[in-house]
Amino acid sequence: MKITKEIKTAILVIASILLFIWGYSFLKGTDILSSDKTFYVEYANVEGLPPSAPVTVNGFVIGHVKKISLNNRTGKLLVELQITNEDFPIAKSSVVNIYEPGVIAGKQLQIVPNLQDTQVAQSGDTLRGANVPGLTALLGEKLEPIQQKLDKVLSELTVTITSVNNILDKKSQENLKGTIAELNATMTQFHKASNSLNGILDTNKGKIDNVVSNFEKVSSDFNKISSDLEKAELDKAVESLKGTLAKVDNLMANIDSGKGTMGKLVNDDALYDNLSKTSRELELLLQDVRLNPTRYINVSLFGKKNKPYVAPKVQDSIPK
Repeated sequence: MKITKEIKTAILVIASILLFIWGYSFLKGTDILSSDKTFYVEYANVEGLPPSAPVTVNGFVIGHVKKISLNNRTGKLLVELQITNEDFPIAKSSVVNIYEPGVIAGKQLQIVPNLQDTQVAQSGDTLRGANVPGLTALLGEKLEPIQQKLDKVLSELTVTITSVNNILDKKSQENLKGTIAELNATMTQFHKASNSLNGILDTNKGKIDNVVSNFEKVSSDFNKISSDLEKAELDKAVESLKGTLAKVDNLMANIDSGKGTMGKLVNDDALYDNLSKTSRELELLLQDVRLNPTRYINVSLFGKKNKPYVAPKVQDSIPK
């Protein structure tokens, strides 16, 4: 059978049309030769979700967004998902989140599977949708309080500047300029004084070095004296002093207890009374010798007899 040119042309046109349809579907991410599953999700706001956005499970791409259409009756957006990976079963109670994986990357869909649900969703079912704040939204939430505080600070700063401008009139500004000029002059004088001090230090550098050397020498001598004192047998002297004090304490204890001659002299009342009486009588005797020396020294030039001895009265023993 001979194939005519018309049949060849028809086959070529049909093949071109099929190739065009397959290529267009492939560019859209649709494989017409595979048995993909289609799911639907409704959102009140898709937040800029583009068509052909990837659909992931735990970061693994299992499909893409096929179509986004507006429901005129409810005002919601219907997103059609095409799942090309059939290895992972999707439960009917799974949630499809719109999320932002990064600042540069656009919006994507994330399926959060419910592993406890054994009822698998079939192609054409509608899943529940949700929105997850992305990095930009979270950053905006964090920056909003800071922006409010910054606005408050700027407003207070504006009020402060206005108040300062009201306070600093022309006269105050002139006074402020004069104060700054005086401060500049003071700093100049301080700089000159600093230069003079540096000159003095340079001139007397040798003397200062001698003073430092003398101080170091005195310090070394003091260290030597300290070491000599440490080497001295102070411990033995202290121990000897302790022994001497112990002996003194023992002697005082013996005296208090009446031991020995000193103890008896200190603690014997009878001996004290006898000594006191003897001292009294010796005092009377000395007084009588002073008053009547002829009674004890017998010197008679003319044979005159001495007067008999009369004991002095006790109350008159001590002359006034």
